Amino acid sequence: MCAKPVLSQLSPVGRMKMLYLADDIAAATSLQVFAYIYTSMTTFWTYDYVCSIHQEGTFLFQSRWTKVKGLYIVTRHLPFILLTTGLYLSFTPNGNPGKCRMLDNMCSGLGIIQVVCSECLFILRTYALWDNNRILLVVTMSTFLTFVIASIGVVFANTAPASYATSPIPGITGCYQSSNSFQLFIPFLLLSALELGLMILTLIRAIQTWRMTSNHLYTVLLTHNIFYYACGLFFSVANVFAMLFLHYAYHAMLQDLQFIMLAILATRMHRHLWQRHEDESDTLVCTLMSDMVSADNTV
Repeated sequence: MCAKPVLSQLSPVGRMKMLYLADDIAAATSLQVFAYIYTSMTTFWTYDYVCSIHQEGTFLFQSRWTKVKGLYIVTRHLPFILLTTGLYLSFTPNGNPGKCRMLDNMCSGLGIIQVVCSECLFILRTYALWDNNRILLVVTMSTFLTFVIASIGVVFANTAPASYATSPIPGITGCYQSSNSFQLFIPFLLLSALELGLMILTLIRAIQTWRMTSNHLYTVLLTHNIFYYACGLFFSVANVFAMLFLHYAYHAMLQDLQFIMLAILATRMHRHLWQRHEDESDTLVCTLMSDMVSADNTV
């Protein structure tokens, strides 16, 4: 007969498999992956902010103080609070489900505010591209507001009764929703529809403008906008699939990544356009910036 292996003779992974259930190991692995992604995301955000600190300072001190600029400031700096809360949730040992629920709800609320601010910048940009078409602005903002209200209802209706769990394995920090709520994919589905609509509107405007002018700079700006919208759409679709098919902490690992990327893309787009306005005497760029100011007055 073969002798049973002694725990001390097994590798750490082997001992873990003998001491804990497969679900416990899978949950612990998901928490570690989530923590690694959050750390990488924080590093990337810090790197991006440091690299653009000169442009950031120039924009903040030299541009006019408007409502759109205030929206930019909130969009740009809110991720610091979101990332700090997420890191605390991921790396602090926490056996209190109530505290875990509170921190998770705080992250959800901050994420919703972040998305609203980022998408408002995108919508105002599209409004400016369409020569301040008020009908377009009313329809787009009404649709967006409906999506936001529906998303808030879905998020908090599913997270309020949800149960949270921590890993029984020593050294594994963080917590996750032990009961998966598949309805949480709905907000990202609605966000995908909004971003697809903005991208289609920009494409239509690009085709119309291409027929009227051959200005290269304007074409580049439109191309950048379409690229930004496509990135947002990609992350929204990825989150829909993550919510539907992944478990443990995996299903939420791309949420904050999308929120951070939306903030980076929206603020970079606005800052880039302002810089072009300062550096170039191009009539079309000046018109776009004046349209953004006009949009600010409308808001």
